[in-house]
Amino acid sequence: MAEMGRLLVAVGVALAVIGGIVMLLGRMGLPLGKLPGDIVYRGKNTTFYFPLATSIVLSVLLSLILFVVGRLKR
Repeated sequence: MAEMGRLLVAVGVALAVIGGIVMLLGRMGLPLGKLPGDIVYRGKNTTFYFPLATSIVLSVLLSLILFVVGRLKR
């Protein structure tokens, strides 16, 4: 059970760090969430937002980072 607790704490810390980085990038004027290819539909009473391009960019960056980390661990 202690291992599960450590895992949850590590995931929580990682999420907090990622959240902080995203907040800093937002304040620096990086257009994450407002890239061409992000889908926004505004109706009379609803707004639908799907960050397609942002998701692809973040996926590629995260894949590259994890690839490099995996190579360094060998």
